Amino acid sequence: MQIEKEKYIQRVEANMQEEIEFLQELIRFNTEQDKPVKTAEGEVYPFGQGIQDSLVSALNKGDEMGFLTKNVENYGGHIDYGTGRKIMAILGHLDVVPAGDGWSFPPYSGEVSDGYIYGRGTTDDKGPVVAALYAMKALKESGYEPSAKVRLILGCDEETGWSGMVKYLELEKMPDYGFTPDGDFPVINGEKGILTFDLIRKLPDRKLKGLTLRSLEGGAAANMVPEKARALVNSDNPSIYAKIKEQAEAFESMHPEIRGMKPKIVARPIGKSMEIIVEGKSAHGAQPHLGLNAISVLMEFLGQLNFALEEVNDVINFYNKCIGHDIYGERIGCQMEDEKSGPLTFNVGVVTFEKKALTFTVNVRFPVTKIDDDVYSGMIPVTDQYDVGIVKKKYQEPIYFDPDSPMVKTFMEIYQENTGDMENGPITIGGGTYARAMKNCLAFGALFPGDPDLMHQRDERLALDRLEMMTKIYADAIYRLTQEDFRIGI
Repeated sequence: MQIEKEKYIQRVEANMQEEIEFLQELIRFNTEQDKPVKTAEGEVYPFGQGIQDSLVSALNKGDEMGFLTKNVENYGGHIDYGTGRKIMAILGHLDVVPAGDGWSFPPYSGEVSDGYIYGRGTTDDKGPVVAALYAMKALKESGYEPSAKVRLILGCDEETGWSGMVKYLELEKMPDYGFTPDGDFPVINGEKGILTFDLIRKLPDRKLKGLTLRSLEGGAAANMVPEKARALVNSDNPSIYAKIKEQAEAFESMHPEIRGMKPKIVARPIGKSMEIIVEGKSAHGAQPHLGLNAISVLMEFLGQLNFALEEVNDVINFYNKCIGHDIYGERIGCQMEDEKSGPLTFNVGVVTFEKKALTFTVNVRFPVTKIDDDVYSGMIPVTDQYDVGIVKKKYQEPIYFDPDSPMVKTFMEIYQENTGDMENGPITIGGGTYARAMKNCLAFGALFPGDPDLMHQRDERLALDRLEMMTKIYADAIYRLTQEDFRIGI
């Protein structure tokens, strides 16, 4: 079925205030992953109350719009439009990374100011999900009947493990093709491989006189550049604390900028111990050059101290010599790149100190022409030298589609026709999207070229005019991808 484009574009414009208000509603749910909840009736919310409430809210909105909806055992859900035999899916997610602090507005308020809506998830991925839903609404109100069933799939743990999407696809039919609104425009034709692993150094349980490391913690998630890190040290000679405080002050004042950013460090007595706090700058783990890693800064400072337990000095020395402020794996032995997707990126996202072991959780994005063994085989000679173990945790294969493939070319045409941008072309990214979860799927938006990437950062926000533009683009994409004569051609 064909209709005039002007019809559904006008409906997008007419529904914008309602769309903004619904996005505010979704933002007000704190959808950071939490412990499972079991209700009095025995129902389980696997990812916590906030994510469950958000899922229910989105499905209810789909019901209000006259679509068919389904909650898939609280692991995810979908909103269906049309009755076609093939399924054209839009895969989005409602969960978010931890908000952190230092925001101009509360991160779960959905505050609108100066043409922007603020809040965790506005760009990753609640804003784009809402845009896709209201694109479906605009087409439905225009009388359009798609030849393929349009299915907006709502994921619940994209940021933390994908177990929800795995479960969803076990219980529901695999879509035939589609896109995820969780990347960049014009279109993403390649995504680097992703590894998450721990670097672990065990420490002996010996009590010694002198300076000891009582605790070390930093970061909120492997796929975020850590904004804060904290160490607690103790000495049987408290007079040393004054010197550590002086060292911290000198360290901050004399430290050169790192990629244009200055670290902040504070050392202060707490009871019989000394607390050392570092503040850096958060960013998406796939783009570590945009952040300042607080763990790396803290380890650099701790390298100026002399701990009584030599193994503590050894692991600090390992970190500073083999990782430090490197973001491409240079000194740990895994630096690599290719023409299709660029260099490997290396991000230490979390540090913990418990059960007599220091653990650094690392997130690596490697080029599309490489495999996971290329990364590990490069690191092992270095880690073995320092008696550091590697514990593999997560692996996602890279994906890549030829820029001349029909799907990529179709998305490019849709983007160009709606924006007039003829300069930017298909791109590969380090981020990992739901495009990996099913066949014939690409990431299509929603970050526009040249716009600041505020995903996983404080003051995440979305311009209202960008929300309207992406909704129009998604309406056009749904229309084009569900025509009778559309062929996937991948």
